Amino acid sequence: MQRITISIDDDLLAAIDRFSDRRGYASRSEALRDMVREAALREDIASEDDTPSIATLTYVYEHHTRDLARRLTEAQHAHHDLSVACLHVHVDHRDCLEVAVLRGGARTIRRFADTVVTQRGVRHGQLQVIPLGEAHDGHDHPHAHDHRHR
Repeated sequence: MQRITISIDDDLLAAIDRFSDRRGYASRSEALRDMVREAALREDIASEDDTPSIATLTYVYEHHTRDLARRLTEAQHAHHDLSVACLHVHVDHRDCLEVAVLRGGARTIRRFADTVVTQRGVRHGQLQVIPLGEAHDGHDHPHAHDHRHR
């Protein structure tokens, strides 16, 4: 087993301690190992293949971080084919919340999400991927309607 040192802010450490206490862990190390295992499992599942999927990417970012809004916009434009919709909320004088609804291959969605949430100034990023299945063409639904533009 390896021993590592990490730097963590007080609020996040308090959250780890609450999680650890609530679950009954004997130490922070045990709690962190389980958190990392769970995150690694989610990562493996989400990036296994490029199964057609729909997803939400939710993240909070500090809008005053230098060039962050521009970088986020450029990333979204570079992956416009994934975008279904985007909601932008001004949380307070410092933070913005965005929720992006995405559609595409699971691996492709994961890569885009990683591009967004790893930007300096982005916090609390979370991706929820829902596989649609291999045969899904985006128009499998029980009701009939015309898709022609008029």
